Amino acid sequence: MSINVFHLPDLGEGLTEADILHWLVAEGDTVAMDQPIVEVETAKSAVEIPSPFEGTVHKLHGAEGETLTVGQPLIAVSDGTETPASEGAAAPAAEAAPTHSAQSPEPTQGASYREEERAGTQPSAEESADDSSDESSGNVLIGYGTTSGGSSRRRRRGKSARTSGGSATGQAGAASHTHDALTTAPRMAPTVISPLVRKLAKEHGVDITSLSGTGPGGLIMRQDIRSALEQVDDQRRRSDSAGPAPTGLATPPPAPPVPTAPAAPAPPAPWPANASDPGHSFPTRGGAAPVAGAAAASNVGAPHGRDVDARTGLAVAQREPVKGVRKAISDAMTRSRTEIPEATIWVDVDATELLTLRASYKAKDPENAPSLLALLARFTLAGLRAYPQLCSRWETHEDGTRSIARFDGVNLGLAVESERGLLVPNLRNADQLTTVELNRRMREVIEVARSGKASPSELTGSTFTLNNYGVFGTDGATPIINHPEVGILGIGRIIDKPWVVNGELAVRKVTTLTLAFDHRVCDGGSAGGFLRFIADAVEDPTSAFLRM
Repeated sequence: MSINVFHLPDLGEGLTEADILHWLVAEGDTVAMDQPIVEVETAKSAVEIPSPFEGTVHKLHGAEGETLTVGQPLIAVSDGTETPASEGAAAPAAEAAPTHSAQSPEPTQGASYREEERAGTQPSAEESADDSSDESSGNVLIGYGTTSGGSSRRRRRGKSARTSGGSATGQAGAASHTHDALTTAPRMAPTVISPLVRKLAKEHGVDITSLSGTGPGGLIMRQDIRSALEQVDDQRRRSDSAGPAPTGLATPPPAPPVPTAPAAPAPPAPWPANASDPGHSFPTRGGAAPVAGAAAASNVGAPHGRDVDARTGLAVAQREPVKGVRKAISDAMTRSRTEIPEATIWVDVDATELLTLRASYKAKDPENAPSLLALLARFTLAGLRAYPQLCSRWETHEDGTRSIARFDGVNLGLAVESERGLLVPNLRNADQLTTVELNRRMREVIEVARSGKASPSELTGSTFTLNNYGVFGTDGATPIINHPEVGILGIGRIIDKPWVVNGELAVRKVTTLTLAFDHRVCDGGSAGGFLRFIADAVEDPTSAFLRM
């Protein structure tokens, strides 16, 4: 029978990996072309991936919760066709052939190219092309598809394989020859070429030349780096003294032994340079400092088998891997704070008239009455038209030169809290929408984002963000700019406050507007003018709408 192996496709927007949330099929199930087979979560959203093949599920490559890289095998589907008797004996060898021939590095280089960085479908060596079938799915993801053109390419590849090999036995022999070449040829570089693997090893100080890869032909995978780190962590927890780790990590040498019978009391140990480093210890009251690596001693008295934090002495209740949306959020926040020299300004605003206007809209047309957020979005769009500096992007080019790109239009981002974390869906060309259209589209994108079904394109491409943190009961904040944008407007809760109106004290509905902006592209005068423009519109919305 023919086994079609479907690899994790390129999901777009530069995404390189995805977490398996739920398998929608099981091994042995019958699947149809374009049938959803798995739900995966990327750094942008959760999506269902359809099958480009039909047949019986032969193998699921990955468990729920596992992270796969674009190009790794996702699912294998059998077409149920019986293999001729002459080819039956060669089936096991042919099934292994694609692993070595399609995903191993070139034998003379040891690090040239690998299929882990590619996306789409790759048929196994025993796949037989159906020359009479022109069926296409039309359900296309970025990086793969089942169009007729794609089917032709797969048929040509299968035909070529049969012509060159003659039979499955010939293919198995070629695979065996490739494997022998990989294991005997001299390596010119460590068997790892993925930039993701190299970056992970560099960040954690892993010497990749000392690792044995578990991938095809000894290829070092990301799991090999993680396994090395886990071994070191486990050794540090179980050892009573520090020692070298047999995993290629650059670890410090073991601490010198402590004398068992000192001739004189030891002087007080100096305060460690980094108190948070588990390899250091605080001096004791008697002056003697515990030896380095004594973190394991903190396990004394802890529940059996519990992980104890060396710095605090407390048991670790849970360790949550940082991946998916949480990883994307942390990376974006860190990059924003690192790269953008932001400044923050704010102003208290009397929103009484705005609430009155909105109440009148609701009384006239309850179904189409715009929300307060939609009205504030309308004022924001008008302010960006008057102060276009805040709808731009700072760009650094490859030759080191810099420029400021200003956009003709606004993609308005909306900060949304969801079960998966903070998301920023956006309204494309929001400045071209009427207030009623703006209100409807905002409700749609917020609902889709909270349900976790927003596509990557819906979660990227905004040029300015609106953040309504007042729904959490907070008055103000210093919002972090959504990189690579240059500004974000925050809205606090609306509460009753004493306010002077026409020289008299009154109780009014007051909110705080906060603007964080990139000082590289916008000076205080423009930022203050933009914020004051919106504040004036909130305080006198009727006059503001006449000017828009």
